[in-house]
Amino acid sequence: MRLLLIRHGQTPSNIGHFLDTGVPGPGLTELGLEQAAALPDALGAEPIDGIFASNLTRTQLTAAPLAAALGLPVQIRDGLREVSAGTLEMRNDRDSIITYLKTVYRWVQGDTGARMPGGPDGAATLARFDAVVRELAGAGLKTPAIFSHGAIVRAWATARAENVGADFIVQNALSNTGVAVMEAPELPGGGLGPWQLLTWMGEPVGGEALQDFGEDGPAADNVAL
Repeated sequence: MRLLLIRHGQTPSNIGHFLDTGVPGPGLTELGLEQAAALPDALGAEPIDGIFASNLTRTQLTAAPLAAALGLPVQIRDGLREVSAGTLEMRNDRDSIITYLKTVYRWVQGDTGARMPGGPDGAATLARFDAVVRELAGAGLKTPAIFSHGAIVRAWATARAENVGADFIVQNALSNTGVAVMEAPELPGGGLGPWQLLTWMGEPVGGEALQDFGEDGPAADNVAL
């Protein structure tokens, strides 16, 4: 199974560096719409057989151009939503952002019992994303495109890929419309083998013209552990 994990395009909250994780959340900026429009060409070589997005507006808008190009529906899965900011929701001060990111990094290091202030722990957060991936594998999909969010994609990919360590999440940002590609072998008796992270395209897929460095939100930030 091959997973294409795609972060949404730029939002107004990204520009303001707000921890905006609630449903339905904001739409895309003009640049975000341009970033989304670049995805069909950027992913044209991939044999995509399903398109899935979180229950937040920004992922669905980002998925729409690719879905239209391929003639596939955008299927919504709540389990793909962003890591909840809990009581840090809509904060943009540096201390809150560091607390949010360091909590996520603790999960990747194995402390999945750590809880976001006023929010969920790592075990529940990673498990809901796992559940969607299991569903897609059970449906026989080979190359689904998953439109999700910066913190959850960074956390899940780092936690589940056996070929990267916990520090990967610290050293590798994921800007808007950045793409991570992961693969897991199908086992003879059913199920999937261990995940490998194949590529990490941390910048917008449309190239330099669509980069939004510094305006891609706190989920793209690197914070030392």
